[in-house]
Amino acid sequence: MSIERTLHHFPLDPASRQARLAMTEKRLEFREQIERYWERPASLTKLNASGMTPVLVETGGEARPLVLCETHAVLEHLEETCPETPLLSKGPAERAEARRLMHWFDRKFDAEVNGLLLHEKMEKRLLSLGAPEYGAMRQGREALRLHLGYIETLLPHRNWLAGEALSLGDFAAAAHLSVIDYFGDVPWTDFPAVKTWYMRIKSRPCFRPLLADRWPGMPPAADYDNLDF
Repeated sequence: MSIERTLHHFPLDPASRQARLAMTEKRLEFREQIERYWERPASLTKLNASGMTPVLVETGGEARPLVLCETHAVLEHLEETCPETPLLSKGPAERAEARRLMHWFDRKFDAEVNGLLLHEKMEKRLLSLGAPEYGAMRQGREALRLHLGYIETLLPHRNWLAGEALSLGDFAAAAHLSVIDYFGDVPWTDFPAVKTWYMRIKSRPCFRPLLADRWPGMPPAADYDNLDF
């Protein structure tokens, strides 16, 4: 019996983007349901009590729909049930490194960079909270440079972020950085190894839907969808 998948997501949500990248890389067909999560829609909170995206709903494989809430549950499920295109290495060290990087971006990067830059540039607009605070944005940009500097030290010794193979660690990093890049805040020229890595992942077919993302009132930066930036 075939499985039908619906991904509830917000296009500029880094967590949702990780799920979209993984599902598209694995060549899975899925329907997209865009959610305005900040409005706390009852349909979303019924699926996920936290009211957050992404949420993946699978029907057809079980007596009842299978509901998977938030990033890591979705990604681990996809690895277990759709192993034909693996996004975690068979080697334990590289698997552990990919998971470490996922947590690095979903916890540390999210708090230190997104919590400032995306809050000021995106969330305030969505929530009608007024103009951005430039001090907070400056602090977020400084934190971003520290994170980019760290990634720059990893890449000369690795083919991809976690090692030899493309992994969920790369998708975590790309998902977060791509939303920052949507608003034009990534200083790519100062971090050439990171830029080269991003150009490689940005050129993959799984990335094309992200480059087409637009949100009313928030146009992307000029080079956001440019593969040769």
